[in-house]
Amino acid sequence: MAMYLIGDVQGCDAALQRLLDTLAFSPSRDTLYLLGDLVNRGPDSAAVLRRLMGYGAAARCLLGNHDLHLLAVAHGVRKPRRNDTLDSILQADDREAMLHWLRQQRLAIQENLGNRVLLMVHAGVQPAWTATKTIALAGEVEAVLRSPAYGDFLHQMYGNGPHTWDDALTGADRLRVIVNTLTRLRFCTPQGAMEFASTGNVDTAPAGYLPWFDVPDRQTRDVTVAFGHWSTLGWLDRPDVLALDTGCVWGGCLSALRVEASGADAPWKTELIQVKCEQSQKPGE
Repeated sequence: MAMYLIGDVQGCDAALQRLLDTLAFSPSRDTLYLLGDLVNRGPDSAAVLRRLMGYGAAARCLLGNHDLHLLAVAHGVRKPRRNDTLDSILQADDREAMLHWLRQQRLAIQENLGNRVLLMVHAGVQPAWTATKTIALAGEVEAVLRSPAYGDFLHQMYGNGPHTWDDALTGADRLRVIVNTLTRLRFCTPQGAMEFASTGNVDTAPAGYLPWFDVPDRQTRDVTVAFGHWSTLGWLDRPDVLALDTGCVWGGCLSALRVEASGADAPWKTELIQVKCEQSQKPGE
């Protein structure tokens, strides 16, 4: 049995097929953890969703900002953007089945492997959040997405503020900060105030900001956080963070990390597997 973490697929089903063939993936034996942005900008988002739905419990998926955008467009909350490639879902006969399945997916997943915790999110984690708190807060949004009230939530989901987490937040403000952290975060201040305009690599941080994973004394420093979302960052392999968005949709690679526990007192064993991707869009389009 193998466990694989996979970066942003973004509708690139042919690349996903090549990667799974390279892994010799078997849904009866192995488990995939997809780190969000399953759809959009690539050529066949519907095929990606149908494939993952067919794998059942062997595919455990996170929601990214593009996945939430799909839900918002489908519900009439947002208009499609010029470079969206969501019609294969929006115009499909099985559209409602795909959208329902997407609403059941997670915003954070935690696994305990040997002597270390692996926390998986699409984008980032607030410096003040522990892994346990991250899972609990993600669960608040997941519950709303799965409820009859999800349409009301989508109407209130968008916006950059509040910029900083506060335990006293309630209602739409609370849920919005959770969503923005887990699906959009790259840079923040040491106090956790988020900035969303900058999308470059770590050297492009605005004054007073730093990558969320470099905040001193963040509460998840003693676990390993795996995430996608940040293609200009690329593959990053540290004991505390694993970054797996390697720009498949831009003509980079689609990456999978095989993770294997080595025993209660031993570190993990990992292996990075990548396949080259056809460029579906050019950065900046």
